[in-house]
Amino acid sequence: MKKLFFAVIISFYGIIVSAQSGFKLKISGEIVQPLELSLSDLSKMPQKEAILKDKEGKTHAYTGVSIQDILTWAKVPSGKDLHGENLSKYLLVKCADGYQVLFSLAELDSSIADKKVIVADMMDGKPLLREKGPLRMIAEGEKKPARSSYQVTELIIGSVKK
Repeated sequence: MKKLFFAVIISFYGIIVSAQSGFKLKISGEIVQPLELSLSDLSKMPQKEAILKDKEGKTHAYTGVSIQDILTWAKVPSGKDLHGENLSKYLLVKCADGYQVLFSLAELDSSIADKKVIVADMMDGKPLLREKGPLRMIAEGEKKPARSSYQVTELIIGSVKK
């Protein structure tokens, strides 16, 4: 019985890993070259930690890639290039269930704000649960976790049109 239970657990884990191994985070919109980043690509980027309280008030430590690092890799304007019309640009985060959240590029840039926002794949040292991952946007320090969205699939750069 123990062997059967162990085999079922290993098979279930294999299904989750294989389903997520084909996952690609899409970065598109008003950028020079659209990107698709695999979980492996993201794991090779510098990792950051962000803290977030859940709805019950329990604190969790999330690990992932800074959104600023991802946007820099996609050649999205930042730092000294984030002025003039570039200040009207935004990041739209799309999730698998249709949920969407919006950030201005200015609030995500460390030369303008001290906001810590990461695309996390780990919570408290463990991979995100399947129904919450494989990626979650974490916006540390916000009073409500409404923009810390689950199952992130795409990052779209846009700008406000006149």
